[in-house]
Amino acid sequence: MTAYRFYTATTLDGFIADEHDSLDWLLSQPEPSGGILDYDRFIAGIGAVVLGYTTYQWVLDHPEAQGDGPSSWPYEQPTFVFTHRELDPAASNIRLLSGAPEAYRERLEAAADGRDVWIVGGGDLATQFADAGMVDEIDVSIAPVTLGAGRPLFKGRYDLELEEFGRSGAFLEARYRVAGRRQ
Repeated sequence: MTAYRFYTATTLDGFIADEHDSLDWLLSQPEPSGGILDYDRFIAGIGAVVLGYTTYQWVLDHPEAQGDGPSSWPYEQPTFVFTHRELDPAASNIRLLSGAPEAYRERLEAAADGRDVWIVGGGDLATQFADAGMVDEIDVSIAPVTLGAGRPLFKGRYDLELEEFGRSGAFLEARYRVAGRRQ
């Protein structure tokens, strides 16, 4: 069964980007390896990738952060960008979507072909997916840095159940199951 996973990193004070949408705070950290949220293990189970426009544009503007060539799209999986903008997709596996995530559930799961859907970000999009009942797990690496302001990790009010935790380099790692909406 396809699971929807919000796999991301955050600062200790709960921001995934600063107020200028920069991830310099993350890129300046020693790169973690192994751990419970090992990227290679994670990505092997991903069948489709979902992102919002701001995250999509950041990936395009910062290819050096992906470790690939300067013009390559880093995801081989079918990729869906939720946006209201008219864009020319950067790769042939990218599709543009507009509207509520639940309207595309069947399409996303068909594209994932029995594997999981990765909600790359941002926090607003992850919250929209959660509001639609489409976030099963939140996998978060917590960096030893604070920003004081920026783009929050998550905007919704949800109860989470800690499934697993660990450490990878300087990062604290936690895997949560989404238990339900908090009243």
